[in-house]
Amino acid sequence: MSGDARPAFVDLHTHSTASDGTLPPERVVETAKRCNLSAIALTDHDSIAGVDSARAAGDRLGIRVVAGCELSAFQDDHEVHLLALHLTRLQTLERRLQELRALRHDRAEKIVARLNELGIPVTLEEVLQQSDGGAVGRPHVARALMARGAVTDFKDAFVRYLGSGGRAFVPKARLSIEDAIEIAHEAGGLAIWAHPAEGGRRERLEPLVNAGLDGVEVKHPSHSADDVKSLQALADYFGLVVSGGSDWHGSSEGPRKLGNMNVPLAWLEKQDERLASAASSTGV
Repeated sequence: MSGDARPAFVDLHTHSTASDGTLPPERVVETAKRCNLSAIALTDHDSIAGVDSARAAGDRLGIRVVAGCELSAFQDDHEVHLLALHLTRLQTLERRLQELRALRHDRAEKIVARLNELGIPVTLEEVLQQSDGGAVGRPHVARALMARGAVTDFKDAFVRYLGSGGRAFVPKARLSIEDAIEIAHEAGGLAIWAHPAEGGRRERLEPLVNAGLDGVEVKHPSHSADDVKSLQALADYFGLVVSGGSDWHGSSEGPRKLGNMNVPLAWLEKQDERLASAASSTGV
């Protein structure tokens, strides 16, 4: 068998410094090249700011870059992350994302105020420096705390202060999952339920399908073998496309390494087919 006959793999869930990743978008694509990936999706939280840079690097290196973003939403009291993939109407999406990033900024401001009340003199400016212009989130607060020596590492920051039981926890503003699905479709993309794990049961998935969900992330580092089997079966039953990725944020250690989920290129091709079918049925 020749070297060219190796299976082709993709990674459809990655993050860059446009949100809470540690590498610039072009470096994410360069790493994908070293990992022998055929394609990646850049899915920063509430941001598409890295897409142009990633695509330029992809054109240079022969890596397909799928425009995407990750949205945090709620289904009743359950937080649900949604991957909006294959985005084409980026200006339309950007107007919606500006509103979501403003909510992120407000949340960071409230977290900083709570930390200050606890005697930790971290500033919002320090947090925003960590985000470096990207969509701000709790990981940036954690990095600011680490820089000040107020915590030892990310785990310490989230357990003591930033996690749901932490002393400075502030809940997210709530975007409904129906609105998140609509946002993905408005931007010309597919709506994929990200890393549902054991929460991906039929009674939770069926309402999302009725709301227009296109697919489910089957392969993810947080999924057990049983999760993968169950989610694949549910996707087949409801006629959903499947997706998968490492949820890579730039780390060279741990389970979330770029390309480690061995997502077959055929899964991306099935997503392309669904988009083409939707376009032909609507005449777009």
